[in-house]
Amino acid sequence: MQFRLVPYRIYCTSVAISSTSQISQYARIGQIENARRLFDQMPCKSIVDWNSIVAGYFQNSRPREARILFDRMPEKNTVSWNGLISGYIKNGMVTEARKIFDMMPERNVVSWTVMVRGYVQEGMISEAESLFWKIPEKNVVSWTVMLGGLIQEGRVDEARQLFDMMPEKDVVARTSMIGGYCQKGRLAEAREIFDEMPRRNVITWTAMISGYVHNQRVDVARKLFEVMPEKNEVSWTAMLIGYIQWGRIKEASELFEAMPVKSIVACNAMILGIGQKGEVAKARWVFDQMSEKDDVTWSAMIKAYERKGFELEALNLFDVMQREGFRPNVPSLISVLCICASLANLDYGKQVHAQLVRSQFDLDAYVASVLITMYVKCGNLVKAKLVFDRFALKDTVMWNSIITGYAQHGLGEEALQIFHEMCSLNILPDDVTFVGVLSACSYTGKVKEGHEIFESMNSKYQVEPKTAHYACMVDLLGRAGQLTEAMSLIENMPDLRVEADAIVWGAFLGACRTHMKLDLAEVAAKKLVQLEPENSGPYILLSNIYASKGKWSDVADLRRKMRARRVRKSPGCSWIEVEKNVHMFTGGDSMGHPEQEIIMRMLERLSGLLKEAGYCPDGSFVLHDMDEEEKVHSLRYHSEKLAVAYGLLKVPEGRPIRVMKNLRVCGDCHSAIKLMAKVTGREIILRDANRFHHFKDGLCSCRDYW
Repeated sequence: MQFRLVPYRIYCTSVAISSTSQISQYARIGQIENARRLFDQMPCKSIVDWNSIVAGYFQNSRPREARILFDRMPEKNTVSWNGLISGYIKNGMVTEARKIFDMMPERNVVSWTVMVRGYVQEGMISEAESLFWKIPEKNVVSWTVMLGGLIQEGRVDEARQLFDMMPEKDVVARTSMIGGYCQKGRLAEAREIFDEMPRRNVITWTAMISGYVHNQRVDVARKLFEVMPEKNEVSWTAMLIGYIQWGRIKEASELFEAMPVKSIVACNAMILGIGQKGEVAKARWVFDQMSEKDDVTWSAMIKAYERKGFELEALNLFDVMQREGFRPNVPSLISVLCICASLANLDYGKQVHAQLVRSQFDLDAYVASVLITMYVKCGNLVKAKLVFDRFALKDTVMWNSIITGYAQHGLGEEALQIFHEMCSLNILPDDVTFVGVLSACSYTGKVKEGHEIFESMNSKYQVEPKTAHYACMVDLLGRAGQLTEAMSLIENMPDLRVEADAIVWGAFLGACRTHMKLDLAEVAAKKLVQLEPENSGPYILLSNIYASKGKWSDVADLRRKMRARRVRKSPGCSWIEVEKNVHMFTGGDSMGHPEQEIIMRMLERLSGLLKEAGYCPDGSFVLHDMDEEEKVHSLRYHSEKLAVAYGLLKVPEGRPIRVMKNLRVCGDCHSAIKLMAKVTGREIILRDANRFHHFKDGLCSCRDYW
């Protein structure tokens, strides 16, 4: 009888061990229901089985069921209690873990260490420290956990004191101390510990290399990297990121080529690094070579496209990303929102907004600021304000976004009202706020209010005026015709702090153009030529003035200088989004648009309607020495008129026609589009390089002050 029981016991034990192992395996792969079914079918359950199923529920983020099973356990040992504490801590329930710790019948060093680790993981270092010193017998793990907690809180000197007290210092403790010193930039002390270590593992080497990298000692890091006895993916990636972080893309590319295994992290870093340098084609090559991609990969490539102005490619890649089953993350969504703002692609922007709402990413203040900016730049100020109003607690960036939005749309009163509301809520304005408010004053001719705000910047808000603020003031005075005052402000700018740059002189030159002050315009143009000799803007504006005065020899002389200096005029272009496609137009007869014929017919029809409404082309906005017929022909085909004509053909009745232009809208086009809005009964929104123009019923929101 006894002889027969032995194999049965062996069989029963082996079945139990197999079942316990299977329970753990099911739990690991997220099949907790299968694990429970197997557990319930077991004829005899040991403490190990109970511990395994309780741990499985914790592992699958189901602490309530884990606790119910724990309470049903017929017998418990210290391992069971430790498992309960550990499970609560893994689920971020440190308070519940402490309650269990306090009611344990007996504790071992593991119990104490697990509880200390729980406090450290939650950032509760004081509680961890208090408990640590009560541990009756500490082991090397207890010491190392507490050491890591002090380093995590930046208390490196106290960590060193604890380190010196440790009876045994293992590789983990020494590596932690190296990392702590490196975080504080104390590389010599980190290197001293590194050099004194009796043995080092790959993590230790990588920690020291990373320390050098983060403290701009990339060449020293590379020397250490070269003598590493063995390297893993993390080591290679740390060195690679070091080169990328400090802009040394050539060395990064060479290292990347030499990497035996190119991890996703390394590839992502290369895409970002190369993309920042503007080498988008190389970044895309790395992207295409990757056999596996994660959401960061897609986001990095989209960001590279967005940063270098490849908007359409970025939107196309964003669509492919979603088709391949990748859920967009916040960085990729923000990149796409920025592109929608740049292209004024409102429909696409609304779709991205919907995705943000579904994912609850729109609850983030920074994301909301980007959304506001997108709606502002797409000409939908009502929607921008709705996003703004949703937030009870708004940060400065969000206030700046809406103030700047109202300014760009020529709503100076509203911008000032929001600025005063911001200040009344004790939210301190920054330099960006004042650029927005002063721009609002400039666009709406509020000279007195602008002066008062400019004077209050330093005295009331302790914000030192910068060049951008002086540019706003020069623009404000110049638009109002106070050119002498504007010139005086430029001449009296505090040289030690700020200097009149191209933006300041450009604002002044634009005012001279508006008010036909040839003598002052020449002064401004010469300054601009010195500051930006390759910029065509000052040449063109000055040429306009000469042409309007009939000084064609001076116009010809300017053009000779431009040719000699290889200065090229940026071609005027406008674009419009129709049915999710962006249509680009440049000035002239030859548009290269597939629907050119119907666009030309629409322009002819508009030309007749405008004549009947009293429109007379203004030849002063044509730069060339032409006869009147040629001038009229040239003006008719300005890019914004072509885009508006296409919008009238394609945008359904009742919806605004939204057109974007890369340069400032010319006076003739401004007059013409006002009348186009009137004779067609359509609302036309034009965003030029400076601001928005809302045309409706023969009027513009700028009140012809731009």
